[in-house]
Amino acid sequence: MSKTILKNTYSLRPFRKFFVHIALPFFAINILLLSCKDIPKQEIIEVKPSKEIPFIWEGANLYFLLTDRFKNGDTSNDKSYNRTKETGKLRGFEGGDIRGIIQKIEVGYFTDLGINAIWMTPIFEQIEESVNEGTGNTYGYHGYWTKDWTNLDANFGTKEDLKELVEKAHKKGIRIVLDAVINHTGPVTGRDPVWGDDWVRTGPQCTYKNFETTTACTLVKNLPDIKTESDENVELPEFLVTKWKEEGRYEEEITELDAFFKRTGYPRAPRFYIIKWLTDYITEFGIDSYRADTVKHTEESVWAEFKNECDYAFTEWKKNNPNKVLDDNDFYLFAEVYNYNISSAKAFDFGDRKVNYFDFGFDGMINFEFKYNAKDDYETIFSRYSNILNNELKGNSIINYLSSHDDSGPFDKKRKKSIESANKLLLSPGISQVYYGDESARSLIIEGTVGDATLRSNMNWKQIKSDKKTKQVLTHWQKLGQFRNNHPAIGAGVHQMISKSPYIFSRILKNDSFQDAVIIGLELPRGEKEIEVGLIFKNGDILIDKFSGIESQVKEGKAVLTTEFDTLLFELK
Repeated sequence: MSKTILKNTYSLRPFRKFFVHIALPFFAINILLLSCKDIPKQEIIEVKPSKEIPFIWEGANLYFLLTDRFKNGDTSNDKSYNRTKETGKLRGFEGGDIRGIIQKIEVGYFTDLGINAIWMTPIFEQIEESVNEGTGNTYGYHGYWTKDWTNLDANFGTKEDLKELVEKAHKKGIRIVLDAVINHTGPVTGRDPVWGDDWVRTGPQCTYKNFETTTACTLVKNLPDIKTESDENVELPEFLVTKWKEEGRYEEEITELDAFFKRTGYPRAPRFYIIKWLTDYITEFGIDSYRADTVKHTEESVWAEFKNECDYAFTEWKKNNPNKVLDDNDFYLFAEVYNYNISSAKAFDFGDRKVNYFDFGFDGMINFEFKYNAKDDYETIFSRYSNILNNELKGNSIINYLSSHDDSGPFDKKRKKSIESANKLLLSPGISQVYYGDESARSLIIEGTVGDATLRSNMNWKQIKSDKKTKQVLTHWQKLGQFRNNHPAIGAGVHQMISKSPYIFSRILKNDSFQDAVIIGLELPRGEKEIEVGLIFKNGDILIDKFSGIESQVKEGKAVLTTEFDTLLFELK
């Protein structure tokens, strides 16, 4: 049985107590501490953790899923729109839907994982037909090929399903994030006509050499680019008018559009139609956040306009639904600016100009750098991220991920480092983005797929149920996730190392209305542990290690406990 003794300032506890009682100036104590080579300089932190735990976006634990690949809760909608062609492997609709997500909310899957926000790929109506660009027939299962922003795709479910999803998620303290695509429509097919020339451009393709060749262009061939720079009034596409009339809702849609443009004074330009259609989901259902897609391919001013309307819609929803309001958080908007990284702080460089997207309505940015930083040791990651987020990016957020739906180079593609991945993602400062199946080692290598389809397999529910190793991995993610959910300090607080070897650190969050403090240990020797905790917790405090469930009373600045685990998650009981 091993014994771990962690040294910090409380190794000098009797001396420090004596000097404090005779009122020795604080700077003299620091001089004394610095004279001890083995004792790192630590600030004595007085924190009284609050009982009520607020939801703080900067420390959220976000679950990202492909709506079509998570769970099939309603098989009756699997063949909507006559989408019956044989497709390339994992390039058609597999059956996942909103109903499946609801079912997992109801049984507590997300709660057990410590998830407090769910981001779904777009659920709006997709093009009906498939396209084939050398990958086999491909349908818009991923949700990024929009045909009609005003309607949900029948493969994903109904607006009644969405209403139920939001309400049931909110009752469990889970926020709902939808995915906003303003940059482009879906591809043109025999059943899906191109929007008019006053709405879209069909060329040239982007070359990414500068700002213009990143924005005034199409991402790929046959993906019409919305003319978001235009302020010219445009009429609705004829196919959309015909569609709405056939569905019996034309008059209602026109009345709402007239009211929107009268209220805002915006020109009837393409982007404002789409902004209106997207923000309707806030007003009607009370969604909490949008993740904005392909942000750098659209003029930055568009997003300030979008955020303004999101805020208005969220305020209206709260006013109209006072009994359903969760808290006083504002609407949260975060961006996918491809290749943005935390090292850039607030500047994204196009080559010929730099853009600070935080100045244009965004509260957070997806951090494409984290998967590379994850190769470093824990302290290098944690201290660096804490320093940047509490200085250059103070007041803003980043969203860290290790795998995603379109990143062909994830941190752990072969799923050999699931425990390390959990430790680094869930314990890093910033928002943690758990990609569906990270927590269960869902395979990211699927034989027979082409391109990003290999990242988008169906959720491995059978493996979770039957495989012992998978269950162990899931349990580790659940313990860390729940601890993170209960302690906003982990993602939104200040990091400080207590001991380098074994590795122990604290995370502290203090503001006017909330205080939170934890001590965490990773890769500790198993067995008896004597942990110095006096920097945060006082003698007599009862601490509980949420990883093992074992309690320990603080005596002489120490907590002693014996566990079979190498991970420790200390909180005040």
